[in-house]
Formats: sequence, structure tokens, C-alpha cells
Amino acid sequence: MDVDGEPGNTSSAASSSSERPPESDRAVVSRRHSVKAFSGLRFFRRRKAIAKSGAQHLVPPPCCLPSESETQVRSTVDWSESALYGDHLWFETNVSGDFCYVGEQYCTAKILQKSASRRKCAACKIVVHTPCIEQLEKINFRCKPSFRESGSRNIREPVIVRHHWVHRRRQAGKCRQCGKGFQQKFAFHSKEIVAISCSWCKLAYHNKISCFMLHRIEEPCSLGAHAAVIVPPTWIIRVRRPQSSIKSSKKKKRPSFKRKPSKKGAEEPRLRPFIIRPSPCPLMKPVLVFVNPKSGGNQGVKILQSFMWYLNPRQVFDLSQDGPREALELYRKVPALRILACGGDGTVGWILSVLDQLHLSPPPPVAILPLGTGNDLARTLNWGGGYTDEPLSKILSHVEEGTVVQLDRWNLEVERNHDACEDDRSEGATDKLPLDVFNNYFSLGFDARVTLEFHESREAKPEKFNSRFRNKMFYAGTAFSDFLTGSSRDLAKHIRVVCDGTDLTAKIQELKLQCLVFLNIPRYCAGTTPWGNPGEHHDFEPQRHDDGCIEVIGFTMASLAALQVGGHGERLHQCREVLLRTFKSIPMQVDGEPCKLGPSIVRISLRNQANLVQKTKRRTSVPLLNDQQLVPDRLRLRVSRISMHDYEALHYDKEKLREASIPLGVIVVPGDSDLETCRIHIQRLQEEDGTSNSQNVSSHKLSPKWCFLDSTTADRFYRIDRAQEHLNYVLEICQDELYVLDPELIITQSVGTSPAMPESKDHSACPSSPHFKFPPPCSPPESPSLPEMQQRPHLGSDSSSIKAGVESRLRTDPSTIQPDELLTESAKSGDLEKFREAHRAGGSLMLRDKGGCTLLHHAITSGSKEIVKYIIEHAPSEILDVADLNNGETGLHLAASLRHRTICHYIVEAGASLMKTDLQDGIASFLCHYVGCVPRCNFPGSKKQERKGQEGGI
Repeated sequence: MDVDGEPGNTSSAASSSSERPPESDRAVVSRRHSVKAFSGLRFFRRRKAIAKSGAQHLVPPPCCLPSESETQVRSTVDWSESALYGDHLWFETNVSGDFCYVGEQYCTAKILQKSASRRKCAACKIVVHTPCIEQLEKINFRCKPSFRESGSRNIREPVIVRHHWVHRRRQAGKCRQCGKGFQQKFAFHSKEIVAISCSWCKLAYHNKISCFMLHRIEEPCSLGAHAAVIVPPTWIIRVRRPQSSIKSSKKKKRPSFKRKPSKKGAEEPRLRPFIIRPSPCPLMKPVLVFVNPKSGGNQGVKILQSFMWYLNPRQVFDLSQDGPREALELYRKVPALRILACGGDGTVGWILSVLDQLHLSPPPPVAILPLGTGNDLARTLNWGGGYTDEPLSKILSHVEEGTVVQLDRWNLEVERNHDACEDDRSEGATDKLPLDVFNNYFSLGFDARVTLEFHESREAKPEKFNSRFRNKMFYAGTAFSDFLTGSSRDLAKHIRVVCDGTDLTAKIQELKLQCLVFLNIPRYCAGTTPWGNPGEHHDFEPQRHDDGCIEVIGFTMASLAALQVGGHGERLHQCREVLLRTFKSIPMQVDGEPCKLGPSIVRISLRNQANLVQKTKRRTSVPLLNDQQLVPDRLRLRVSRISMHDYEALHYDKEKLREASIPLGVIVVPGDSDLETCRIHIQRLQEEDGTSNSQNVSSHKLSPKWCFLDSTTADRFYRIDRAQEHLNYVLEICQDELYVLDPELIITQSVGTSPAMPESKDHSACPSSPHFKFPPPCSPPESPSLPEMQQRPHLGSDSSSIKAGVESRLRTDPSTIQPDELLTESAKSGDLEKFREAHRAGGSLMLRDKGGCTLLHHAITSGSKEIVKYIIEHAPSEILDVADLNNGETGLHLAASLRHRTICHYIVEAGASLMKTDLQDGIASFLCHYVGCVPRCNFPGSKKQERKGQEGGI
């Protein structure tokens, strides 16, 4: 979709009849050029058609025209009084298949025959060479307008929005007129303009007379499927300060003895030259988007650019520029306003605090697009733990249709505890918490200590925390050191907790708790549920985020470890007020912001309730169509599986990906089924396949980590988070065929029949079963089934004999070995070349032997760093955490026990979990193995923790 475009129609203040040529002149111009302009399909003729069509509203007011000296490359929205009408928003791009938009006649790089960097406009998606940006003025092409001038008319007069037509050399989807696609035989290097599309509503037409008529240039634009959330450019008005009134005011000015404000005071807000004048519409729910580009690596920057394409760029704000306050003040009078916060839970808390300060009534509800890790508030509201690759178009629909819910917010009032001994105050302790309001949780003890150590070390030496490997190692090392030294063991002796008048101190000391959490939402620590389900315990109620109560939970080291496998903490109380007294400096954290607080008195009380948007199920509907189709009673869907290798290689080519899919069978489900229901039916289909496996040569059994794919979008396939399946209807992600992605390709074979004579059971003849299985695809006769793989030796055993046997087999008879078997033998022997050849021949990198060992296990046992690196680069990431069946060891456990330091680094850097436990000694066993491999000095802060543990204290 990113390519060249051609302007056709934009909205501006000049769209009224008073600012156009007389109708007679326009008719003459149109008659004179319409036949000539649309007689051919070439690029320059189409440009003449649009440029000479009499669409004078394309030309901005004279005050908006830039001079040659004013031309500059902007990457952010200009909110100053000198903002240019139709200014592009450029960012660097490395695309190579797109021709420069200005055309060969004006392309500076083409004329000079020199290579030049390219830039892409975030709002209209045209691509030009950086030196050619100035040439856009010569061809009179501007970006879609994001505001209008006030002019001499009434600014409340309604003004229509017109299309912003752009020529495209590549276009996804189908023509709005004829319904045919835009495919080309040689589209990659084609200079032909195949489509004309609007940057606002995204409608596209073929670049020919029969599809794109001249009258479409003057048509009003509906703003497309997201018209309800887009802020029209006619709402945003630039108000200039009239010069005449300034001069007259100077003449009439009288002497005054009032105190004048200092010139050194606060400057005028950046957005002051603009005002918002919304037109009343009951169906509108405008969305204000705030993006934190620092969250989620580079995700924030890409999402910021994408939202500028879907929406008006002046409703999308970068929080790293000036924060959310000015934007919220500008849009405060817009009715039914909604906010989308793109970032972590801290970003959401920041916006909620600013809304409190502005006293907006009613406060706009806030939706969340989670970036980065953690995101417990986003998980609570069904937005998930992080952004994968869900289309932003669907996210905007969820924001529009989501349910508004309330979230309790809690005050933290801190004062110094004068009853405590001054000797118990540690050096560097503070008297204030980093935040005085929390939305998620407030905790003290073990978890806060680990977080504090990380923040202090990163602030002292930020250059040492520039990789995920070092960050994970630090967290693991600090947690392990604190566990060994027991630095949080005496927490209960130095605190006193009173909840709604009930003193919990004795109970906390009896249980010897090392961590105390005051929890407002059900999720904690990246998705765990520490409160759990009280069930038959009538003393406690299920947790809610809008009941005005806060849950008090305690943890020991054992219960903290059990959280990762579905356990819960010690439920202490549900209360409305908390009085916490500390008699020693203790690490604390407020919504992830840590500090060491000196002896203090902390009061927790309810502050208010904030409005948030909860993601709910969407009904299948098309906003622009009035004839909504009825949902059928039952759906018959063919289920097809796609491997991770094919998905990563072909997910932008939908047709080839469909061809590469393998049919699993047919399911029959109710028409209004969600994906959770479909998952149950697919699992039943797999169970039936397993019972009849003796009659089949092979059954393509799904691995436990499979997920659904959305195949309805025009550009590509998208994965759907398993935690979001209950929010998606099956009709929203497929039509007649349901696709699933299987990251672990598991193919089981039996020896019951000959490969050339597959037998299949016809389920269609059985009316009682709603599932129908396809027979496995026929293949040429192959060699007999593979012998079972040998179990890997024990960690301490010598594998030299196995290596010798494998090498002899590879030397003697390599032609008779199948790709899967050759992969295993090569991994055991450490032969990288033969391993590559076997993978290219079709061998699966997700193979597992009878003992559950993967090819990664075998490569680690042989000590082959090259094969380990090859597997990490080409296999799905799920292979990193696959454990064997004998010892429950992942590849990282095995590498640590064999003291392969470089391999350990490869695996952790690739994203392996450090919290996986084996079947023997759990996480302590793994860390002991790893500490034996890497010196203790590689765990930052471990010696410091030991000294603290010897001194005693927390």
C-alpha cells in the first residue's frame, strides 16, 4: 500500500463556493480538459486530469502557501501560527521497490543519477527521495489537510470534507466500482499507476475511465470505516491574530497602574493558535491518541506513524514531546471524547493524573494499547499483556465499541514516623514516595527490593543495561542473592498494619511474610492473580476494581514462586482504609516505581474513580453499509494449519500462504460462536483424529501452542492472542476457511498401512458428528518409518561413543537417511553443513525424540555453538523453553549444567525464560548451575546483598 499517490481532493476552508471560480468558469475548464485528461491511463495524463479538473479547493489560502525559504522536512505536527496547509510528515524509510512520487521528470536523484535516501509521509504514505521533497510544490501535491482557516465567515458554519486522492502503483483490496483486485503480473518494478485511493476514507478505484469518473473528485468524503473516531479537519481551526486590531489597541491604550505580569513567566501554550469547534453528532466518539515512543522498544514509533495514516495527524500526540496536558486542554470541550493510551501502565497513570488536574466533567474514558511487558491494568481490562500484530484498524473499532467501566484510585499520604529510632534510618532513604496516587498496587518487601536494585544500578551505569540479556541476568541474580541472604526475612518485625481498625501485625508476624501487597486490580506481576478465587471462603469476596475496596495480600518466598504456576498469596483483608507504620527504612514500590522509604506513617484511602474502556466482543458489522447481513444459524468451516516458517516467509502474500496451508478437517459451529468455542471444536476434531490414527499414515496433530489467524484484512494475516479469543467472533476473522498457526510442527506417523495407500474415515456420512476430517495428502512411496531417536545421555555422561556412531553412519550411507533423521544425527555430531542441508531438504527444526529432547538439546550436548545459533535464528522462539520429559530441563538448564557460557548467552539473548524450573530442584537448581558456570561477579549487586545479609536488616 505504500507508494505513490496523486492529489485529487482535500478539505479546506476554501471548499465553499465563495472561494472557488464561478460555476461557468469551472464548467468551461472541466469541459476543456475532461476528455483530454481521461483519454489515457498514463501517469502524466492522470496528473493533468486531477490538476486541471477545476478543483480549486485543493489550493490552500494564500496565507498558507510556503515560500522557497520556508520549505523544510518535518516529522512532527506543527502547532505554531505559521503551520503550513497540507504539510507532510516525513520519516526515513528503506523501501527500495517504490519509485519516487514526483516522477522521472522532476526526480532529482534520477536526473543526477545518484542514489539518495528516501522518506515516507506518515499521513498519505507517498515515498520520495529526500532531495525531491521540494519538487512536490512544482507538481502541486500536498498532504491531506489537518485543519482549516477561520476566514471571514462564521467558524461554526459546517464545512464538508472532500477526498484526498492519491495515485498508487501498488494497492491491496478491490476496486470500489468494479469489485476486482489490483493484481499485476510484474508489480514490483512497474511504473504504471494501477489505482487511485483516498487518504481519508481509504476507498480505491482502478486508474481507468470506467472505474474512476471525473465527478468523484468533487464528492464529499465520508472518512471511511472510522468516521466516528476521526476528528475531521473542519473541526480544527487556526485563529490568526489580526494585525489591525493590534495597532488600534496600541493607539487607544491608556496608562494603567496595575501590576504587569513578568515577561519571564510561562510562555503561551504550544497549541494556542488552534481551537476546536466540534459539530454536534450523536454517533461521533472522537479518539485522542497518546503514544509513548519509549515503550515497547521501537513499537511506539511505528504505531505513532500508523495512527497518523488512519486518523487526523492532529489527534495523535507523542508523549515524549510535551506530555498530554496541552492536548487535553485543547480537546476538553469535545463531546463523547475517548482517549487511547499507547504505552505501559505508567503511561495510563500519567494521563489519569492530568485528567484529575484539569477537572474535566465528565472525564473522558481511557482505552489502552499495551506496549512493552507487564501491563497488568491492560490485562485486567481485556486489552492483553502486549501488542503483537493485531491490525490497528480493529483496535480503533474496539476503542469505539468498548464498555466504559470504573477504576478505583487510591491516595498515599506519607508523614515521618517520629516514634522510630533515628539509627534505623538507612543512608539514602527518602521521606516521600515516587507517586502519591496508585491505580494497580502498592507493595513493600522482597519484590520492591529487586526492582529498586535494578533502577539504582541502571541510573548509575546506564550503558551496562542496554541489552535484554543483562537486564534479565540482573533481575535473576538480585532475586537469588536476596533469597540466599534472607534480607527481607525480618520484614514483619519492622511494620505495623491496621486495616479498617483491624490490626494485622500479629498475623503477618505469625506467617513470617517477606512481601506485602495492597492490590487494586486482579492482575499483578505480569499477569498472575495473587488474590485468586476465594470460592468457599466466605470471609472474602471476589476481587473487583470498582468496589471501593483494596485487597491486602502477603507472600512468603514459596508463595511468590507458586504465583507463576497459578498459586495465590495469603489473603489478609479487604478494606477501605489502611494505616501502615514502618520503623525502619524499607524498599517500597508504587505501580512499579521503587524507592527506599525511611520510617514513616502511610495512609491509604480512596481518592476517586476513573473512567476506562474495557475491551468487549465485537459484532460483525460494516459501518458504511446499511444492509447488514444476518448471522447464520450454523457455520461449516474448513480448518487449515499454517506453520511458523510459512507464516514468517509468506504472511504478506495471502494467496501463497493459503496454498501452503494444510487442511485438518471441517467443524460445524453456531453462527455467533467466539474463538473459544471454535477452539473446543478443533480440539474435539484432534481427539477424533487420534482415535482413528491407526488407520491413517500420518496425522497433523496441533501442538499446545497453536493460535488463530485473522485472514479478513486486505494486506496480510494477523495472529490473535489466545487471551483475546473470548472477545472475537469467528465471523470477524474468516469467511469459509479458518486458519490456525502452529509454532511447533508435530507430525506423528504410524506403521499400520503403506504410505502409498492412505485410508481415511468419512465423517460426512455420520450425521451425529459435526466434524469432518480430510485424509492426509498422498505422497510418493517413502522408505520405512524412521527408527526411534535415542534418548540423550545423562548430563554427566560421556557422549563420545554416540558421536562416533553418528559420524560413522553419516560417512557410510548418507543418501538413505531422511531429512528429519539427518537433522538429529547432524545435531548430535555437530556437523553444521549437513544440518543446513537437512533443513533445506524439508526437515523440521521442532523435532523431539522419545525422551522429549529437541534438536537444541542435542546441539547443546554436542557443544556445537554454530548449530545452536542456527536453530535460534531459524526455529520458532517456543523451542527455547521446551523441556525434556526425563529431567524437565530446557536448553538453558542443559547449557548451564554443561558450563557452555557462550551458548547460555545465545539462549538468554534470544528470549529464553529464566524462571523455568526442572523436575528436581526448581529454580534454585538452575541458578546454582548457572552461577557455577559464570562467576558471581556477573550478577550485579550479589556481593552487596551478601554484606547486607551479614549485617542483618531488610
